[in-house]
Amino acid sequence: MRVHHLDCVSMCPRGGRLMDGGSGSITDRAHLTCHCLLVETDEGLVLVDTGFGLHDVANPRTRLSRTFLALLGPDLRQELTAVRQIERLGFSARDVRHIVLTHLDCDHAGGLDDFPGATVHMLASERADATARPSILDRIRYRPEQWSTRPRWRTYAPGGERWYGFERVRALEGVSDQIVMIPLRGHTLGHAGVAVQGDDGWLLLAGDAYHHHSELDFHGFGSHAPLGLRIHQWLMEKDRPARLANQVRLRSLACTHGHEITMCCSHDREELERLARRAVNVRIARAMPMTARVDLMDVADSPATIH
Repeated sequence: MRVHHLDCVSMCPRGGRLMDGGSGSITDRAHLTCHCLLVETDEGLVLVDTGFGLHDVANPRTRLSRTFLALLGPDLRQELTAVRQIERLGFSARDVRHIVLTHLDCDHAGGLDDFPGATVHMLASERADATARPSILDRIRYRPEQWSTRPRWRTYAPGGERWYGFERVRALEGVSDQIVMIPLRGHTLGHAGVAVQGDDGWLLLAGDAYHHHSELDFHGFGSHAPLGLRIHQWLMEKDRPARLANQVRLRSLACTHGHEITMCCSHDREELERLARRAVNVRIARAMPMTARVDLMDVADSPATIH
């Protein structure tokens, strides 16, 4: 199985190191990745999250909230979308048979429209809450303008065999059993992680269950996460006790099973670079074979500079 790592339109909010822990002063732009996985399976391509899509790039003010655009400043360029990166790898949008979502926030689901033939998998609780959009914040984060594929959505509830002590859902319809959805409620009511099994162990994309690698520091108890990110997580959470409890469980998982599970989240640039052993702004011209426990990644056309 091959896994390609795609940074599908990074977000560049003001706040510098207060947001990403690494950028310059607080007046500078931070760099928060939109980390997606493209998995080659015998049944076709599986995309885990989509980042932003072509329609978001072309029509940001009708597709995305103006509040979101003003605060998070996504680097909306067509060449950074998942579909364009997949095409540069030698595939087409039609080759993506399945999309597995951690959740339906606009920065994770914006590319759904670029893959009209794909079946989309998510937790039932995520679909229910996202489509209801009960609050002002929900109307900012969940954008029905991105959901033309709704007839192809498939939803699931927990109930499968447990995964390292975590709940999991039953096998995803039509998807390899080496791809597992793990409910991680908190950031949203139907938030999930997605685990991919390769020859060298598991890769767990934990989505927004955490935002910075320091939150997995067993000794630091998450206290070293950048202040801006801590505030952002607090503002965006829908179930605080569940989010914090799942962070504790993920921290313990990383401590006790780090030799067999590689964990990453959606927005940590440093984490991506450590896994890749290269800067994320390096342009890579062709696909490279990987197992799920990766040491390389494809982040073609990530921005070299943040303006």
